[in-house]
Amino acid sequence: MHIPHPIFQPFIDYLKYEKRYSQHTIVSYQTDLISFNDYIIMQYGETQLSSLSHIYIRTWLASLKDEGLSERSINRKISSLKSFFKYYLKRGVITQNPMGKVISPKSQKRLPVFIRDKEINTLLQHVEFPNNWSGKTERLLLTVFYDTGMRLSELINLNRSQVNFANHSLKVLGKGNKERIIPISPELASSIKDYIHDSDTNYPDFPKDFLLHDEKGKQLRPRKVYTIVNKYLSLVTTAEKRSPHILRHSFATHMMNNGADLNAVKELLGHSSLAATQVYTHNTIEKLKEIYKKSHPKA
Repeated sequence: MHIPHPIFQPFIDYLKYEKRYSQHTIVSYQTDLISFNDYIIMQYGETQLSSLSHIYIRTWLASLKDEGLSERSINRKISSLKSFFKYYLKRGVITQNPMGKVISPKSQKRLPVFIRDKEINTLLQHVEFPNNWSGKTERLLLTVFYDTGMRLSELINLNRSQVNFANHSLKVLGKGNKERIIPISPELASSIKDYIHDSDTNYPDFPKDFLLHDEKGKQLRPRKVYTIVNKYLSLVTTAEKRSPHILRHSFATHMMNNGADLNAVKELLGHSSLAATQVYTHNTIEKLKEIYKKSHPKA
């Protein structure tokens, strides 16, 4: 099968303009489809889209498994193909979806890694940050991540206008351009207000759009944010993973451990499905086991 751009592009445009997927997600789809395309051409030569059956797809998936690709990665590629063929089935380009006979391998659910609350407290209360613009930005960035549980893309694109100081809340634009409201503490609201005041007073040339800027007044880039989070988390934890998403996991886990309602956590995280949030209940169960062992006379 060859996916020339005239055929391939409508599906990508659909993901971009109708589904409103992020650029990162769209690139993942493209990567998966190109990989499948290359395999089909190499093994079978030019093949029409309508001629593809589940057998072609199964052989590709088997080759990926032989290469040592994880079940999680294989499932992602299956998901990409399902969306791709479903798109063309609805538009009458194909009459049968070959993915109907393709079964996704069962993958072991990975429990979310999180930073313990004592370590978070050490980070935000005792670690010293540089007394300059970079230090102030880094402190606020880490605080917002942990206090709200928002995603990396949501934070770096957070605009001043999305901060409601009167109601102590943030209006966040999440996946698929879905809006949600996240409450914030008076302390965080005060920190944000001080940060904005400092920017306007001492750095009047900085733009007034995005909330967080680097020392040159530019919007923070994802790689820079990763570096900042990794640097500071390495000071307080031995956890192997020290990414912005770990702070999101920590937010959700600590909320659940302190009795938060599952549906409330789902809304705060911006999950479209409750199943995505339920993974955090495992850590809650582990905490209950710990309490049981310490408190029950026969434990």
